[in-house]
Amino acid sequence: MYRILVVDDEPMIRMGLAKLITQTDPAMIQAETAGNGMEALEAIQTARPDFIFTDIKMPKMDGLELSKQLYETYGDITVVVISGYGDFEYAQKCMSYGVKEYLLKPVTKSVVHNTMNKLMADRKSMQEKQRFYFPLSKLEDWLEQLELAVWHLQMNDIQAKLQEIEDYCNERRLESIQLQELLDELYAKLIKQLNGRDVYSFERMTGISGTAPGGNHHYFERFRLAVNQTVKLIREKRKGNAKEPVEEAKAYIERNLSRDLSLDEVADMLGLNPSYFSQLFKQMTDETFVHYRIKKRMEKAKKLLAIPHYKITDISFEVGYADHPHFTKTFKKVTGYTPSEYREMLGIE
Repeated sequence: MYRILVVDDEPMIRMGLAKLITQTDPAMIQAETAGNGMEALEAIQTARPDFIFTDIKMPKMDGLELSKQLYETYGDITVVVISGYGDFEYAQKCMSYGVKEYLLKPVTKSVVHNTMNKLMADRKSMQEKQRFYFPLSKLEDWLEQLELAVWHLQMNDIQAKLQEIEDYCNERRLESIQLQELLDELYAKLIKQLNGRDVYSFERMTGISGTAPGGNHHYFERFRLAVNQTVKLIREKRKGNAKEPVEEAKAYIERNLSRDLSLDEVADMLGLNPSYFSQLFKQMTDETFVHYRIKKRMEKAKKLLAIPHYKITDISFEVGYADHPHFTKTFKKVTGYTPSEYREMLGIE
């Protein structure tokens, strides 16, 4: 169904024109009217038309100003100007505002029908092109956001993104073969990007391609299943740890400050290879694993030193230093004081 808005300040002309337009194809055309440009803009806010037929000379807001505002605000509405002035200057100015057709009064039935048939054919052709064209930038945005959510096991973000993809594709009314190819490409790129992290090895799930008895909805279900299977695999490789790797590593370090905790051990706990984990930790914290561990040990040592009855030798063991002189040397390097000097600063003897 095509919605048409006829804009003319003369009631008989606009009603007659609306009737002629509707007669082109009554089953596919619904025509409404407005008395001037101001009324037209108000009508557009209520129900946006596909095409507008407007006179040039009208009170309050003429056809040129209306065309200009439509061009600036409603670029998807096709405008046809009808005027009794056969002046080239008018036509030229109309065209600069995106007007597609310029008809001279009085318009005949054949001219109106020919114009409408042309407009509908152009609109159908444009819709078909839009249906078959898929912006690469959209695919890249989806891929970036989906891969990040999958890697960090952010289930709410994953489901929201999958729903956004489905809604967008449904709005574009993609044919089954197009949808299948799009989802298959998106999934293949997702797996490739995850493998590009060089942490785990992923293989593509089979079964996304091929005929789907349930139509487009079934293709989406296959895609969801494939993504969810990938999420499950990551969760298993991380030994059930769904938290962000670096945050979990930091918590694990703090729980084990008294032990000689190695980078390899923490990486293994997270299900990551040590080299990747080392790079990721430095990237996310701006500190190496060793420096972060030392910093946390010294922070805990300062808290314990503030408790008078704790012996300094016991504190060194508590923060992972069996060698007491090594603890003293490290504490002074980090704080500028020996443990004893630090206690003296706190008034503890």
